[in-house]
Amino acid sequence: MTYLRSAATLTLAIVLTGVLTAFAAVPLVGGAGLAVNAGSDTVDSDLADIDDNESLPEVSTITDRDGNMLATLYDQRRYPVAEDEIADSMKQAIVAIEDRRFYEHDGVDVRGTLRALAANFSSGGVEQGASTIDQQYIKNYLLLIDAANDEERAAATETSATRKLREMKMATDLEKRYSKDEILTRYLNLISFGNGAYGIEAAARTYFSTSAAELTVPQAALLAGMVQSTSAHDPWVNPESSQARRDAVLNAMADTGAIGPEERDRFLAEPLGVNDNPVGQANGCIGADNAGFFCDYVLSYLDDHDLDTDELARGGYTVRTTLDPDAQDAAVNAVRSQADAAAPGVSMASNFIAPTDDAHEVIAMASSRTYGLDADVSETVLPVTHTPEGNGAGSIFKIFAAAAAMENGMGLDTTLDVPSRIEVAGMGSGGAAGCPANRYCVENAGDFKNRMSLREALATSPNTPFVAMAEKLGTERMTDIAVQLGLRSYGTPGSYDGESSVADFIKDSNLGSFVLGPLEVNPLELANVSASLADHGRWCEPSPVLSVTDHNGDEVALDTPDCEQALSRGVADALANGMGGDVRNGTASDAADASGWNGPISAKTGTTETSLSAAFLGFTPGLAGATYAFNDGSQSSPLCTSPLRQCGDGNLYGGNEPARSFFTAANSIAASYGGTGLPRYNRDYDRGNPTRYRNAATSAGPAPAAAAPAAPVTSAPEPESPSAGWNMTLDEFE
Repeated sequence: MTYLRSAATLTLAIVLTGVLTAFAAVPLVGGAGLAVNAGSDTVDSDLADIDDNESLPEVSTITDRDGNMLATLYDQRRYPVAEDEIADSMKQAIVAIEDRRFYEHDGVDVRGTLRALAANFSSGGVEQGASTIDQQYIKNYLLLIDAANDEERAAATETSATRKLREMKMATDLEKRYSKDEILTRYLNLISFGNGAYGIEAAARTYFSTSAAELTVPQAALLAGMVQSTSAHDPWVNPESSQARRDAVLNAMADTGAIGPEERDRFLAEPLGVNDNPVGQANGCIGADNAGFFCDYVLSYLDDHDLDTDELARGGYTVRTTLDPDAQDAAVNAVRSQADAAAPGVSMASNFIAPTDDAHEVIAMASSRTYGLDADVSETVLPVTHTPEGNGAGSIFKIFAAAAAMENGMGLDTTLDVPSRIEVAGMGSGGAAGCPANRYCVENAGDFKNRMSLREALATSPNTPFVAMAEKLGTERMTDIAVQLGLRSYGTPGSYDGESSVADFIKDSNLGSFVLGPLEVNPLELANVSASLADHGRWCEPSPVLSVTDHNGDEVALDTPDCEQALSRGVADALANGMGGDVRNGTASDAADASGWNGPISAKTGTTETSLSAAFLGFTPGLAGATYAFNDGSQSSPLCTSPLRQCGDGNLYGGNEPARSFFTAANSIAASYGGTGLPRYNRDYDRGNPTRYRNAATSAGPAPAAAAPAAPVTSAPEPESPSAGWNMTLDEFE
């Protein structure tokens, strides 16, 4: 009876195999046939997708401007290679162990299927596989590429006659579309080899630190053997099983004639020869080292410009960024020389931008924090370099008041009253101690002359004359200038309370405190204000990307906004010159001297009340930037200098660590971007138009018509006066 049952089982297996083969080879009828035919559209769609191969996940690479790799991004770590970039030994090994009749069948191996099913039924288990390389390719494609969710992944691997029939039909159709070598190449580029390696090139790098083209026979045999089970034959986890499987492949290669008996014996005696550990690549910005924050900004920027991170992780793109590696190293070293990476609750961010003919290129983005996941040593992956942070940039905002006043006729040499205290109505309430109800009161921090020019006020930064400008002109135009020059997030609808923008709230409330910079600020946007002034008042979106190419090497166009003339060139260039005194005899002079800075530069320091944060902004004609120190912990506290830290009674100023960090970095960078200097400007802006300023609009009036920004431009106009060159000295304009 046992013999009869075995014979019957074997006969049934043969009959079933014949039925399956018939189903695959002829038009299908009956229940199973209806199932396959009902999915014929899906079959055609899957084959069309395979034709395109557009969805095959590949590694995307992010580089600096010189082409040095910063980071890789991937859903599956795969590097597709051409047929002639795969060693013959690898092709021979995979065919020998997985489908030795590969070059003889038409996608479905009838003889192999019969043999396998007979062996499996007679043994009562699974002794041999029945799938050809074509069928394995189809199955893996549907599993690794086509399936979008767990349900589809389960359908791709389910044990059913319907799935098997569909797979067999697709395999025979595949043979009609591609040559054997094309199918084999696609298969080797697709499948998983374990340890995060998809495709033969990634496998060669992971296990042997070589390329697919350079794989030796025993190396190829090990990788071919792993296809059966990447976990069971992992050479680091199960070296004995891995070696036994490799040796089985070598024996199979000898059986097929791919290698001779003597070669086989020699290779069998060799050790596995794998790397000490799997060689992979970090996925995402965590592998970008000191450019982690910049990498994060690149991903955010691309996501905002219609290339989202999911697409990037699958598409095999190459993103060449604007990052200057020398500038980046200089910025990171400078900021960390002034701020301890592990200091609790306080950090410093520094950004440098190079204005070009059609862009503001972000060349360096640094933080005192280390980009990483270990919070115990104060690492972070939060975007502290390019999102709103801290308690404000302080007196840097006085440049917006100065710009509005100059639009209305104030000159750089206009004499300003500098009272020790000012009380204004209709501009908020509170401020300095002893302030009457419904008044906003401001005092100067330190002693100043009773009268000084606008140029002197920009350098030494008393509070009262700038609040007086806001009282006379209102905050509307000043706020618009701030937004248009670079603080664009202030204009985002809902940025204040979910409904109003920060800018609308300031203007509607006519808050006099705005000119003293008490609002959190985006460090990158602050640096772009600097770049817009360096660019003659022209705003361009800060860009971290020079080019994007797809896996075919074709350029990918990004939808970027046009540059805009945010502030008239005449006012911008005159203001830039007015800001030149800060490094000679103003609030940044000590930092400039200490760092060995030599040459003119436009600059402004800023500090908020009780030193909750502090900043420095500076620019030459070809290089702009800003450095910002702020609370980054769960609680805000006054900040102290030397060392930068949270403390009980703050004494940090923008002229301390922020300015020192800026100058230290700029000393190494500026020469590569045109050197030091101030823009030439129309000397009429020295005197201004006193009559016009006396008659300028009050806080209730509209912004002057002349202050409206011009239409978008692609390049800056010619200077208004050729009287002085870019490298004029400070003495020449005083």
